[in-house]
Amino acid sequence: MRHCLVPASFVALGDSFTEGLDDPSAAGDGTFRGWADRVAEEFATREPGFRYANLAIRGRKIGAIVDEQVPRAVELAPDLVSLSGGTNDLLRPRVDLDAVARRFEEAVRRLRANGSQVLLFQSVDPTTRSRLIGRTLPRIKALTTMVEEVSQRYQCVLVRLWGDDAFAHPRAWSEDRLHLSASGHARVAGAVLEALGFGDQRCADGLEGYDGRPDAPATRRSRLATDVRWARLHLAPWVGRRLRGVSSGDAVTAKYPELTEVAWRQDGTLDGPA
Repeated sequence: MRHCLVPASFVALGDSFTEGLDDPSAAGDGTFRGWADRVAEEFATREPGFRYANLAIRGRKIGAIVDEQVPRAVELAPDLVSLSGGTNDLLRPRVDLDAVARRFEEAVRRLRANGSQVLLFQSVDPTTRSRLIGRTLPRIKALTTMVEEVSQRYQCVLVRLWGDDAFAHPRAWSEDRLHLSASGHARVAGAVLEALGFGDQRCADGLEGYDGRPDAPATRRSRLATDVRWARLHLAPWVGRRLRGVSSGDAVTAKYPELTEVAWRQDGTLDGPA
């Protein structure tokens, strides 16, 4: 399903992917921009009075997204809602994939019944980022298949990221190998605009010219040094949070909790939501 009309309002739901980690905002205050802000910026240049809210919070599992964010999105009743979730569930040692699928479909059903168009996402292939993350491939494939089936069943707009070779490029990812870089988020924003019918926007993402071939292989010593650094700075803290039963998003609130009219500034920030 393709749409070329710019929505008058857009609400983004999800986890760190939609909050915008790791695409720092130009404000320099520790907040993040991300693909959703980038799409909102584009909409604001095309639609006078465009309004945007972003309810996504890092670390949220699908149950929390459905219970906390979906009801608020129903209240706001925007033209367009984006939903991405389930990945944090899949990263746990044990996960009930059927339960994830049921909650995800529940969210889509409620949003569509409320009259909003819904934007969904295929995942990207995790195997190019690290061997550890690559172990989630069977789960990620199952999630991707489920999302596509739900998209068809409820006539949603599906953003197809699986198979986009640009996400195999190291520049698409932050140092933690889990979150997208600024270039990666720009790539997703382009894919969203393309899925909504605004043409191929993926070239303006910092990954232009990438031909799908991997970089020259690193030496064994350099790979080991990189892996050790990654484990110390990113893996160990993540495991520690899991053992303590805490989430990176426990003290985080939604960055744009209300539908607010926004304008795009040339410094790459949104003028409006607070």
